Amino acid sequence: MNISDFHGSATALSVESNGRALTSATTHGVGRSTPLRVDAQRNLEHVLRAAREVFGELGYGAPMEDVARRARVGVGTVYRRFPSKDVLVRRIAEEETARLTEQARTALGQEEEPWQALSRFLRTSVASGAGRLLPPQVLRVGSTAEEAAEEAAEARVPHQRQAAEAAGAPGLRVVGAPRSAAEDEPSDDAGAGALLEVVGRLVHRAREAGELRTDVTVADVLLVIATAAPALPDPAQQAAASTRLLDILLEGLRSRTV
Repeated sequence: MNISDFHGSATALSVESNGRALTSATTHGVGRSTPLRVDAQRNLEHVLRAAREVFGELGYGAPMEDVARRARVGVGTVYRRFPSKDVLVRRIAEEETARLTEQARTALGQEEEPWQALSRFLRTSVASGAGRLLPPQVLRVGSTAEEAAEEAAEARVPHQRQAAEAAGAPGLRVVGAPRSAAEDEPSDDAGAGALLEVVGRLVHRAREAGELRTDVTVADVLLVIATAAPALPDPAQQAAASTRLLDILLEGLRSRTV
């Protein structure tokens, strides 16, 4: 907080009508809680924005120091708000999962045609970038269509990647360099179940309409939104590459009879 923001030695007093609270702000630094709360909120927003960018680019294995540098704050500031990287990772994963769930619900509620609903969800989610920050455990390759439908109906969170690998199923990483699953994956949360349920409804409708391949699962759809085009220096080229990649992936999801 810059003390020069307070002019002279005047004291600002604020007293609630019931007399329960009294705060003051002076040039001597007394009662600076309100300005500090503003600064703390600003720092939190910077950290969260930086974490989304860093984890989106490098994966959840990126160190906290990278987040601090991107946020232009000291690493101590990051740890004051998030005592461990797991806490920060969980916060980001939960927020992005909730965003995807809302996007899926919007598509489901506003599009009558099953394929248009699924396509809208995919395009919106890819554009938002939220898919790159999905918790890795919600992505599971190798499920049958029946298994995926059952999971969506029961709103169950898929097994952790470690369990899938132990069973012989191929592992899947959202984005970034190889890393330890035990150290870097966020924990399960109820939000993942809600996402699986609503995406499962989109998948079921499109499949029942004969517009989606019968072997496509909820995990396949989430894999599409977690797949990003290579980063390009020109924003227009990046947008064009992302759109082109999504068009190709959507065509791969469609039933050949359509």
